[in-house]
Amino acid sequence: MSRMNLLQAINNALDTAMAADPRVLCFGEDVGVFGGVFRATSHLQEKYGRARCFNTPLVEQGIVGFANGLAAQGSVPVAEIQFADYIFPAFDQIVNESAKFRYRSGSLFDVGGLTIRAPYGGGIAGGHYHSQSPEAYFAHTPGLTVVVPRNPHQAKGLLLASIRSPDPVVFFEPKRLYRAAVGEVPDEDYQLPLRQAEVIKAGEDITLLAWGAQLEVVEQAAEMAEEAGISCEIIDLRTIVPWDVETVASSVFKTGRLVVSHEAPLTGGFAAEIAATIQSRCFLYLESPIARVTGLDTPFPLTLEKEYMPGPLKVFEAIQQTMDF
Repeated sequence: MSRMNLLQAINNALDTAMAADPRVLCFGEDVGVFGGVFRATSHLQEKYGRARCFNTPLVEQGIVGFANGLAAQGSVPVAEIQFADYIFPAFDQIVNESAKFRYRSGSLFDVGGLTIRAPYGGGIAGGHYHSQSPEAYFAHTPGLTVVVPRNPHQAKGLLLASIRSPDPVVFFEPKRLYRAAVGEVPDEDYQLPLRQAEVIKAGEDITLLAWGAQLEVVEQAAEMAEEAGISCEIIDLRTIVPWDVETVASSVFKTGRLVVSHEAPLTGGFAAEIAATIQSRCFLYLESPIARVTGLDTPFPLTLEKEYMPGPLKVFEAIQQTMDF
């Protein structure tokens, strides 16, 4: 085991994947000698050469189009989009090409092995072009897997599983935790299961569901709730789509209550899909309406970031209201 922050765990996962499989390539804006804007690819070009870790032009559509072509020809590309906010020029390539390659060919060819990494979310005073959480856009697209880790151990295991997945994966990394989240990470090669949520704390009264950086917020709210005598079960969704309905439903069958929290805006956020599905599955067991604690339906503000973010007090208030319904 080694003690790493989340950024080091990402770098270690990329190093591990490239060492194990010569088909794995890393590329994106400034990922070569510079190591990317956050240094996630530091030293990989030194170790594996310019043919396997290299810079691209500043054109996101081209990055993903190039990755699609590489994956279709048998390479295992890991493409970095510098910020998740910049992924939208590549939206057509991801949604209409990456996600549909296998379907449109009747499984004769695909882009399995394609992974698109992107730092997402707020908390770094990045303003409206460096703070967005766009996971719900991609959750609407059949053929994609969308993954978000919460800590260094999860980041390495889930990224290695994503790189080796038979499906294209959009891998959102909570940049607020890049250096803030530190933990023990196995040195060896390991994978964590995709499409499977994790119950990280058992409880009896209410289920709290989140992903990525929001898990830390939910855990802080749960501590406040425990002091008020409320037993909280906490679940990390980990894979946004395909999401683990069974684990979440089993928890709600037990607790009868659910609070879902994410940084993305309320309207059309993935919490709405979760709420609709769990309401349908668990309707007769619910003790109160399902609550959503999210970002606001506004552009991400710079000076009012703390007011925008769904912090622990907002989640705790939702817990209290849900319990008192």
